[in-house]
Amino acid sequence: MASDLEKIKHLRDSTGLSLGQIKKSLDEAGGDVARAMEALKAHGISVAEKKSAREVKEGVVDAYIHATKKLGAMIEVLCETDFVARNIEFQKLAHELAMQVAAAKPGTVEDLLSQPFIKDQDITVQDFINQHIAKLGENIQIGRFEIFQL
Repeated sequence: MASDLEKIKHLRDSTGLSLGQIKKSLDEAGGDVARAMEALKAHGISVAEKKSAREVKEGVVDAYIHATKKLGAMIEVLCETDFVARNIEFQKLAHELAMQVAAAKPGTVEDLLSQPFIKDQDITVQDFINQHIAKLGENIQIGRFEIFQL
């Protein structure tokens, strides 16, 4: 039983999704964590697709300044409600995306979304955003970003 709890905890830490959704995916995968993770990823994509038509009127602007103080990035991350915009998970997402912009220096929003995520090269930035859409239950989009470098 402890093994199942460890699997659930690992998946919860990795995805941030609800315990019920994780347990369901793990059961459907016959206890295989890798298959459950794939099912959870597919679930996140499905949720993101359903919410993609929703209008994003709220959000935050976040900035990342590198330790050298010679590189920085600002990003506008949009969501549907101010409730989610004030959520700490959403604000962490915005900061992670600002760091991604500073590190990878994409030219456009489309470039940014297709890049491998700097903290997990196995997923794209769009996959990372989809995880947060599934977790927070709202459409999330990148508005714009700017890179500043001396």
